[in-house]
Amino acid sequence: MAKHHQKTVRGNHDSQMRQRLAQEAAQILLQRGNRDFHAAKQKAAEHLSVPDTRNLPNNAEIEQALIEYQRLFHADSQPQYLNHLREIAVEAMQFLQDFKPRLVGAVLNGSADQNSPVILHVFANLPEEVKLFLLHNKIPHEESHKTVRFNTSKTEELPLYRFVADDVRVELVVFNEKQKQPPLSPVNGKVMKRADLTEVEMLLSDIEIGAGQ
Repeated sequence: MAKHHQKTVRGNHDSQMRQRLAQEAAQILLQRGNRDFHAAKQKAAEHLSVPDTRNLPNNAEIEQALIEYQRLFHADSQPQYLNHLREIAVEAMQFLQDFKPRLVGAVLNGSADQNSPVILHVFANLPEEVKLFLLHNKIPHEESHKTVRFNTSKTEELPLYRFVADDVRVELVVFNEKQKQPPLSPVNGKVMKRADLTEVEMLLSDIEIGAGQ
């Protein structure tokens, strides 16, 4: 009986510690303005003097703590800025409609802040088609690569183009036109959620309807 009680107490302590670490890591992410979950959880453990790494929260727990923190402490500003980011996403998706753009990441799931880029997956036979499109429309941009994971054993380096629209960073990850399978989310390891233009417009409509009630 005593052992069972000790096990229960220890379990509750571990759960509470994971929650505290997730909350601390979420605040670190907001302060640093990035989504480096690994570095944030390590820093949180250091701040809270937690040497036992088995209590470290996973990325999904940190992201949920981030959303909750924003809801509690940034309720007056974060929803409005998220709405702005989604408006930029709609404009960019309309502009890039020939490349079948899909919104992903923090702007889609609602955890975005002022440091979050609008991330779009676009599709082309050749990555150069996207580059030529940006050049033709005189859009200043940077070129890079993005590592994406399709399963536990397969990663790929995909072309990445960055540009700025209304002071918001927009990132285009270029997939082959035949490459329809979404990659895995770096947050929870599950198949990444994507939204097409109609779905993003519906997200904006839901906010506008809610604001008017």
